[in-house]
Amino acid sequence: MRKKVTIQTLRDKMAAKTRISMITGYDFPLAQLEERAGIDIILVGDSLGMTVLGYDSTLPVGMDIMIEHCQAVRRGAPGAFLVGDMPFMSYQTGPRDAVVNAGRFMKEAGTDAVKLEGGRNVQDIVAALTKATIPVMGHLGLTPQSIAMLGGFKAQGRSLAAAEALIEDAKALEEAGAVMILLEAVPPELAQLISERATIPIIGIGAGPFVHGQLLIVHDMLGFFDAFTPKFVKKYANLNATIADALAAYIQDIESGAFPQPEHNYKMEAEALAQFKERYQAAV
Repeated sequence: MRKKVTIQTLRDKMAAKTRISMITGYDFPLAQLEERAGIDIILVGDSLGMTVLGYDSTLPVGMDIMIEHCQAVRRGAPGAFLVGDMPFMSYQTGPRDAVVNAGRFMKEAGTDAVKLEGGRNVQDIVAALTKATIPVMGHLGLTPQSIAMLGGFKAQGRSLAAAEALIEDAKALEEAGAVMILLEAVPPELAQLISERATIPIIGIGAGPFVHGQLLIVHDMLGFFDAFTPKFVKKYANLNATIADALAAYIQDIESGAFPQPEHNYKMEAEALAQFKERYQAAV
C-alpha cells in the first residue's frame, strides 16, 4: 500500500516543480485501478450526473448521491487525496449550509477536501469552511453549475476584462484559505499567470501546460463517454468500441451455442453424479 497523499504531499510536489496528477472517479472498481496507477488526486465530480447517471447537466445531482459515490471511491483508493464535489445548492445558500454539507463529505465519506465553484462570490463560504478545518479546492473558469448564467459550456477568460476578473477571483480564494484551485477551460497565458502568482497548487482542465497539475474526466480520457468530447481531452483508450465488440461477440456466442463450453460448467461429485444419472436416467 502506498503512502497516503496529503495536502503536504501536493505542496511538496509543487515546490519541487513535479506535476500533480488528478482524475475523476465514481465507483469502487475504477478507484482501485486509479489507486494502483498512483494517481495523486481523485475527484468525485458532480460530472457523474452526466457520465454515470445520464443527465444533460450536473444540476440534478444531490448530496446523498455524492456521498455514496465518495464512499465507494474512498474504499477503492485509500491512498489518494480524495476531493468531494459539492453539488448545486449545497453551498450557495450560505456558509452554514456549506459547512454542514461539506462536513458530511469529511465525516461520512472520508474525503480529504471538498470542491466548490466560484470566486469572490463564495469567498465568505470558503473562509467559513476553512475556519471549520475543512480543506477547500476552488473552481474557476468554466463552472458547470453556472451554465445557465454562462450560456452553455464555453471557455472563459478570453477577454481582458474576463481574464482580470479570474485573476482577482483566484487571489480571493487563496486569501480565504483555499488549499488548491481548479482552472477549467481558460487560455494558457491566463493559467500561467495565476499559477506563477499562487502559493497553492493550481490544477488545470483545459488550461494549458503551465499549471501545477492536470485533471481529466476519466470517462472522457478512456473513451467511455461519447455524448460530446471537449477540445482539451486527450483520449488514451477507446473503451466504448472495445465494450461494444465484446457485447456483440457475447450475443453471437449465445445464439450459436459457442458459450458456455465445458470449462465454464461446475462439476458434480463423481459419486453424486453416478447416483443422479441412475435416478434420472431418462432425463439425462
